[in-house]
Amino acid sequence: MTIVAGGVAPKKRQRVGSNSRFPSTLAVIDSSRPDDSLNEVSHKPFGPRRSSSYSLIPASSSSSSSAGGFNDASTADVVLRLYVENSSPFLSDDSESISAVDQADVQIYLHSGVLRRSRYFSALLSDRWHKESCPTDDVVVSSPVIYRFNLGVSATYGSIDYHLTVLQLLYTNDFSDVVDTASTALSLLPVALELLFEDCVRACVRFLEAVPWTEDEEKKVLGLVPFLSDEESQELLARVSPGKIDSSEEMLHGLIMSAIHNHPNTAFAKAFVAKLLRDFSSKESARRVLDRAFETSLKIVKESLEEYSSPDFRGDHNETEAIQRLNLHTAMTNGRHLLWLVERMIELRVADTAVEEWSDQASFTADLQRAFRDDAWRNIVPGLPAVVLRCTCKLANAVATGNILAARQVRMKLVKDWLPVLIICKENVSHMMSSHKSLYQELEETFLRIISTLPMSDAQELLQQCLSFSTRNVDDCPHLVTAFTTWFRRANRSLPAESLRQ
Repeated sequence: MTIVAGGVAPKKRQRVGSNSRFPSTLAVIDSSRPDDSLNEVSHKPFGPRRSSSYSLIPASSSSSSSAGGFNDASTADVVLRLYVENSSPFLSDDSESISAVDQADVQIYLHSGVLRRSRYFSALLSDRWHKESCPTDDVVVSSPVIYRFNLGVSATYGSIDYHLTVLQLLYTNDFSDVVDTASTALSLLPVALELLFEDCVRACVRFLEAVPWTEDEEKKVLGLVPFLSDEESQELLARVSPGKIDSSEEMLHGLIMSAIHNHPNTAFAKAFVAKLLRDFSSKESARRVLDRAFETSLKIVKESLEEYSSPDFRGDHNETEAIQRLNLHTAMTNGRHLLWLVERMIELRVADTAVEEWSDQASFTADLQRAFRDDAWRNIVPGLPAVVLRCTCKLANAVATGNILAARQVRMKLVKDWLPVLIICKENVSHMMSSHKSLYQELEETFLRIISTLPMSDAQELLQQCLSFSTRNVDDCPHLVTAFTTWFRRANRSLPAESLRQ
């Protein structure tokens, strides 16, 4: 059976006995020629010329007792003919002059003692030995036995070349000079499996375990795994097979948490993780990971603001002040992380859960209002209001533009809970943070657009709270004028009686 690397990995197959890994074209013992025919073709030993990718292994004696080296016709007792399976079965007289890479027929001289390192050849030689070891009484065995085998190989580029290399490796115990790249190991491993050459199989597998693979090489490894034993394939599979079902999500979550909390170059790490999220194959997995990280960061921000807004004054004043500063810094730091997560969720269109969570924060928004009415935060975390409102603005804008399709109750609560925070920021913060006025106006416009999607009664209640959006010059707040004009137009519209029936 010829093994082709790559493709879908078939069911695990075991290499057992002497017949489970034979080539598709079995070696044929040729007894039609007289034994002295060897002398007719061996006076000029064939020296296969190799491609530039593989150099000849220096002729060396095997570790067995057999004398002679690879392709040594003077001592060989095995004549092996390698041929491409779709080529002519006849040996060409001038085949010796054709490059081993391109030629379809090669004859080489080997030694049975060495070939027995391959369980495939060991089985062939054992069968032949049984026949030759039981001569009849009238037959006298006076000449050495010459074994002639034909071995068909697949018609793929380099197939004969790889077979020649593996056959040469039978003559050495050191494979390191040949098995020196993943590509080489992947080319030789199918042949070693085919010939049941276990030492070569182990050498190729051990090399593949230790070196990196390209994507194409990884596919070939997976294609060969079914032909390896469980022990041989264990390390290879460990590299590409997750230990548990949700390992990808755990890895991605760990990267997110590391990027936003632990990495010294936070900006670079966040940019890299953002790319991983964009390229992640499963949108639902990315959603779950981001939801989990969002929930963690939001919890920290909420707890920090809650502790700041309701401090415990039983301790030392200086200690209490230090704790308050720490609470504000913690809220600010995790607020930035929260903003980055919101941006990623909106980019991937997976912010549904975040919008629902953000719209159900009556207690959190109450703590923010208490905190921003106090002046203590101004010299500690002056950018905190902007961070919180940017999160709100991005989520609200995703709802207003249809990026996130939120239910009516979610839309209403989003505006109802966060509108007071915006008003407090405008009243207590804007005179210190004039650069944030554009943020406030953008959030005003977004809230008014969301209000326009609500029923008239809900819109009436919320619009009354938006009077703080008005400015000294009415022309400077066209968004507010438009919102009220729209509401009154709808309120004064006369509808057919049947349309008003409940």
